[in-house]
Amino acid sequence: MIFTARPVRRTIRSAVLAAAFLCMAALSAVAQAPVLARFLDEVPPAELVAGADAYGPLHEDLPVAPVLDDGETVAWAFVTSDFVGTTGYSGKPIHVMAAVNDAAQVTGVKLVEHAEPIVLIGIPEARMARLTEDYAGLDLVAEAETGGEAHDLEIISGATVTIMVIDDSIVRAGLKVARALGLGGLAPRVDTGPQAEIDPDAAPPQDWAEAEGDGTIRRLTLDAGQVNAAFEALGDPRATERPVGDSPEETFIDMHAALVSVPAIGQALLGEREYANLQDWLEEGEHAILVAGRGLYSFKGSGYVRGGIFDRIVLVQDDASVRFRDRGHRRLGGIALSGAPSFEEVDLFKIPADAEFDPTEPWRLQLLVQREVAALERLFVTFDLGYDLPERFEQPVASPAEPSQVALAKAGAEESAAQAELWKRIWRDKTVEIAGVIAMLTVLTGAFFFQNLLTRSARAVDLFRLGFLTVTLVFLGWYANAQLSVVNLMALAGSLASGFSWQAFLLDPLTFILWFSVAAALIFWGRGAYCGWLCPFGALQELTNRIARRLRVPQWELPWGLHERLWPIKYMIFLGLFAVTLVSIETAEKLAEVEPFKTAIILNFMRAWPFVLYALVLLFIGLFVERFFCRYLCPLGAGLAIPARLRMFDWLKRYRECGNPCQTCANECPVQAIHPEGQINPNECINCMHCQVLYHSETKCPVVIRQLKRREKAAAGAADLDRAIQNHPNQKKGKVHV
Repeated sequence: MIFTARPVRRTIRSAVLAAAFLCMAALSAVAQAPVLARFLDEVPPAELVAGADAYGPLHEDLPVAPVLDDGETVAWAFVTSDFVGTTGYSGKPIHVMAAVNDAAQVTGVKLVEHAEPIVLIGIPEARMARLTEDYAGLDLVAEAETGGEAHDLEIISGATVTIMVIDDSIVRAGLKVARALGLGGLAPRVDTGPQAEIDPDAAPPQDWAEAEGDGTIRRLTLDAGQVNAAFEALGDPRATERPVGDSPEETFIDMHAALVSVPAIGQALLGEREYANLQDWLEEGEHAILVAGRGLYSFKGSGYVRGGIFDRIVLVQDDASVRFRDRGHRRLGGIALSGAPSFEEVDLFKIPADAEFDPTEPWRLQLLVQREVAALERLFVTFDLGYDLPERFEQPVASPAEPSQVALAKAGAEESAAQAELWKRIWRDKTVEIAGVIAMLTVLTGAFFFQNLLTRSARAVDLFRLGFLTVTLVFLGWYANAQLSVVNLMALAGSLASGFSWQAFLLDPLTFILWFSVAAALIFWGRGAYCGWLCPFGALQELTNRIARRLRVPQWELPWGLHERLWPIKYMIFLGLFAVTLVSIETAEKLAEVEPFKTAIILNFMRAWPFVLYALVLLFIGLFVERFFCRYLCPLGAGLAIPARLRMFDWLKRYRECGNPCQTCANECPVQAIHPEGQINPNECINCMHCQVLYHSETKCPVVIRQLKRREKAAAGAADLDRAIQNHPNQKKGKVHV
């Protein structure tokens, strides 16, 4: 049920030039040679459209090819990377071939090429292919109406980023193709540039009646009868059992909206002082709307109190939608314009700059009305308040740019905004995990800074370490899949070589945060902050070794000479992988399976048996040699150890006697990171704090024991002297003879 009006001037404004510059917007993210041409011979047309038998020649102006059935075009084939520039976690495009028919419905999808071993090694290729093929039947008209949110997103554990990139690419590329070809009634979005802009000198409305009359303020009024009828039309009898209102004529909601970032409108509705506050609140490129309402139904609801998002209203312009959050919201006491009625709610909502909102184009405010029909089930209907800025607040653009330049610039800006929105969406979806990781980093940082106090109690350190490693394994590893890998370093090297982009790294927020924390920790504490505390596989090794010790499994300590000669193996592995990266990053990422992280942590041992056997063998050896993999094979540990030598602080305290003659710390170090001479090897230390516990130990450290004995002797000597004085002949009980 929509209440909008679109003036004819908006419809015909750019129709004449749209066809001429259609290909420029469509080709804004397209390489010189269409990627589609590479795959036409590899993908049979019947895989995209049932019964199709051939492809036609490539379109002259667009990288699409007709899919033919007995010579008749039944759909149009395209590759997503020809239309959108979103890259996967590897920093390279994920090529997905699809076809869309005249009704703007996706008829078939096939994953044809990717460079995502970072997340896909170990995940069966067939599983990824099936998930991609499930996009067949996607209704692009519905996607255009909802801003790309008309379908459910299925996620595969361990491949979240890749799945979201594939989803984003299919939807956005499909919409570009459908619009470019006019499929399903979708009109081209190509524009020759803004024909109008806000007139800063426009006269404000004098009173409420004038503002309502000329469309400065738009209104949506619903009574209880209209809302009840909308729910009845859903056909669910449960919806009719709970009608709203005492009578059909009772006002359900009377909602008004206005674009107050327009100077004349903002000054009139807000008053000079509030409008000045609004200007201070808005950043460059941002806009704001005023929404006022009264009646039985609140357009705000209580969802934003719980989750920070207003779930009852959404602003829609073309196929872009803007959902408002609490940080982009302000309450108002009232409306300053003369004759304005009183409202129960008057609020300001900010439209962010990355929404690419055009104030001179029509938009609508969609109201979501919900009704509970069961304990955990609700039904929904929507109503639209349409808004089109009156012409008197606009003025022609003084000097429009060349249409081709405008089209290309706008298409490039839209692509950048879409890519930014993708990683921001991923960060919003990972709020709980991000908060958990930040909490872990905060606790660990506090423990390191105050380790001198913490390590005075061996039991406190043991319980803290056991609890933290458990959280690292269960939450950071098995739940959040935040296991760093040497392939992250390879991706960074590949990105620096081919053109660095933050996008590929921002797509995985937990990895991004952890790498920044690791970079800071390398300066303060070396590699041990991550390897010893935040590595899920390292935690798994240590926890399983603890269990083995409890079960009295014998522990093997390698002779120092052999142990020292095994250290370089991990550095050789790291340097070998890095060398292969210079030739082929894909090959290097496959060889990086020397790390069992994906098998044991990301995929929970659910993969091919050789990978599972390899991981289990390493863990089995780790039952006898604590952290065997960390000590001798881990290329990530080796890669972190190299820059860790630049650390600026040395937090581990030592005595002059450490190593000569005392060997207590060297003998008890869990990973044999202390040389017989007493010095700690920072390349091998995992900062477990055990040597610092020994540093304070009154039962194991000879230096501390000797100091205690000296204090005891001194105290005993003082006590003997005191007794001698008390027993002196000149001393009587309580009396002194002079």
